[in-house]
Amino acid sequence: MGARRFVVSYNGSSFDVEYDTEDGLEVFKFQLFSLTSIPPEEQKILGGDTDRIVSGDSDLISITDKLRLVSIDGEARKSEPESSIDTEAPFDEELSKCDEELARMLQSEEEALLLQQFVAGEDNGQMEQRIRPYIDQVLMYEDPNRQEAARKTVPVGDLEEKALVSLAKEGNFAPTKIERDHAFLLQLLFWFKQSFSWVHAPSCYSCGNETENQGTGIALPLELQYGGFRVELYCCKVCSKITRFPRYNDPLKLLETRRGRCGEWANCFTLYCRAFGYESRLILDFTDHVWTECFFNHLGRWMHLDPCEGIYDNPLLYEKGWNKKLNYVIAIAKDGVYDVTKRYTRKWHEVLSRRTITTESSLSSVIANLRKECRAGFPRELLSMLEERDRNEIEMLERNIHSKEAISISLPGRQSGSKEWRISRSEYGSQENCSFSSSTCPVRICVDEHVTNIYNAFYPILSKFVESCLPVAKAVDILKMFKDILTDLKNSPFTSRRASKQSTSDVTRLFVHNMLPSFGQLFGALHLIHELDSNGVFHVYLAGDPVKTSLALPVAFDAVDDMMSSLDQSCTIGKYLLSLPFLRLNRIHSGSVLASGEELIFGIVTAAFDGTRLSKWEEPNGAKGCWIIYKLADMHMSELIAYELMSANDAPERDPMDWIVEGSDDGGSNWRVLDKQTSQKFQTRFERKTYKIESMGKQSNAFRFRFLAVRDERAKNEAAHHCPGLLRQDTSDSIKTGAHYMLA
Repeated sequence: MGARRFVVSYNGSSFDVEYDTEDGLEVFKFQLFSLTSIPPEEQKILGGDTDRIVSGDSDLISITDKLRLVSIDGEARKSEPESSIDTEAPFDEELSKCDEELARMLQSEEEALLLQQFVAGEDNGQMEQRIRPYIDQVLMYEDPNRQEAARKTVPVGDLEEKALVSLAKEGNFAPTKIERDHAFLLQLLFWFKQSFSWVHAPSCYSCGNETENQGTGIALPLELQYGGFRVELYCCKVCSKITRFPRYNDPLKLLETRRGRCGEWANCFTLYCRAFGYESRLILDFTDHVWTECFFNHLGRWMHLDPCEGIYDNPLLYEKGWNKKLNYVIAIAKDGVYDVTKRYTRKWHEVLSRRTITTESSLSSVIANLRKECRAGFPRELLSMLEERDRNEIEMLERNIHSKEAISISLPGRQSGSKEWRISRSEYGSQENCSFSSSTCPVRICVDEHVTNIYNAFYPILSKFVESCLPVAKAVDILKMFKDILTDLKNSPFTSRRASKQSTSDVTRLFVHNMLPSFGQLFGALHLIHELDSNGVFHVYLAGDPVKTSLALPVAFDAVDDMMSSLDQSCTIGKYLLSLPFLRLNRIHSGSVLASGEELIFGIVTAAFDGTRLSKWEEPNGAKGCWIIYKLADMHMSELIAYELMSANDAPERDPMDWIVEGSDDGGSNWRVLDKQTSQKFQTRFERKTYKIESMGKQSNAFRFRFLAVRDERAKNEAAHHCPGLLRQDTSDSIKTGAHYMLA
């Protein structure tokens, strides 16, 4: 570990920044962000005698102690004082390199187009024959009966709740209809991914054992009725009986079978999209894959959705993640056919060299004719709108074709299908790239005040347990009854949650007549109210925004489980209940957080603070050392008294073992060690450990956790060789802290 101090000039001001050389450039950029409000991704750092651009850790180590910060858009350069060193040269050099690269790509495109004139075949109708069957396919999605059948299979209420909760976790408790629709579509995608089954070789219909392919058979009349023109035959490895696997094309039948490969997946999912009113396209990749696109007015563009992978809005998944050698990507909708290949590549010059079925001009002519045929009879107003959208899409595709994709985003190889099958198709991707992750996650805000409120609400409950001198078993029974109430609330419709209990049992009577006032704060934290009717029935129901209750319920479930587990290990009820680790009062919340990386979509950094074991922060390269920085809201100063770590649901070898906790009183410019742990071991999954800070009295407005080692070095090395995406530092509820604890 080495500490250096830099003097950083920005916009006429100078800042002293202490930097630990082991932290890396990304931590340094976050320190600058805390001082200048320039996000890390928009920073340009200049240093050294030549004023060169700092692009890596080695640059920080080798340059002098004077640096200069400019914003990426050049605004900061304009506001620099005249005495500043001229920085145009490095920028001009960088732009020059970009221009040279662009010129080479354009030259390659010209050469590929020229070559295409000689190698492409004549337009003998092959392209139209390839596309036309899909036009009839997408028209089935417009059938009201098929749409109604699709809607009946979807747990709409559950998906609506999850959509609203996902928005609430971003701080949006009053979304517009457009935002709700967008969030619902994503939940529909995730649900479909879980509800549809991938079939490589179907299990034996007779004994359920594995089968192996025996070729194809003749379709039966009932199979032909649903477009099952192709039937694959599989022989059981045990009983030798033949299992048929019809490749149905009618999405109505797929609603029943709910299985297949990418063709069936995209076919059925696109029907679901249309059934819920989304403008949708079926996307045909000539290198043998199919997926969906949906149009969003608020985005002004089409969005990519792959139901097989559960990934959305990442059109470079196939070229960058799967290493696909794309040639033609064609979109088919009820209103026409579109060549959207340019959306899915940043190597257009290479793709052009593989487009040899026909010339570009012939392809454009075929697509234009098919589109005109699809739009025959459309009203003039609709035609005008579609033509405007077509022009905008073409402009966007041309504008983005040479753009640089975000290098911090890691896209995985194909996940659907057996490993052997994916490798045989050359879609397994790079072994260094097997997770959907980001190495430079953005600064995120924790929406977790409800977690703090729920934890605080246990104080009057435990105080009542102590005051009443309850036996441990009786206290556990009361908490179990409360959990039963939560379960009933969870299982009821989220917009009208309600639960009732007859006060007939001894536990229920004790709860209603003696313990109920102590639970009032917890009901309030869950946005619930309660009443006892004249018949002695106890009712609980919503008191306000149902989304806030949906957000809080999982936290309450976990907190009650933790409390019951802790009490089960106790002999008697005593005042020790009112101290750590039983009570976690005045937990810090609502801060901003940044990490060295995060797994997308469900392992983002804020999951470390959401109070539920259902989620976790996942760091793709965590075993190599990772960090997380928590900055208090409004630069509030607080004393860290304790913090917690919880083991995640899987992979004990990835549990953190060695780490350092640091605090800063200047927003992250300078750090001091608050706690250091080595050789820690979590014995079980979801095990929560509390660590108290020994050196008290130090106020901070930012905290940094640096994880230095994981539990199993052998697993780390092996995983680093095979799949670093599995090397993630998994933590849940990473920080539960407060300026003051209410201790008895």
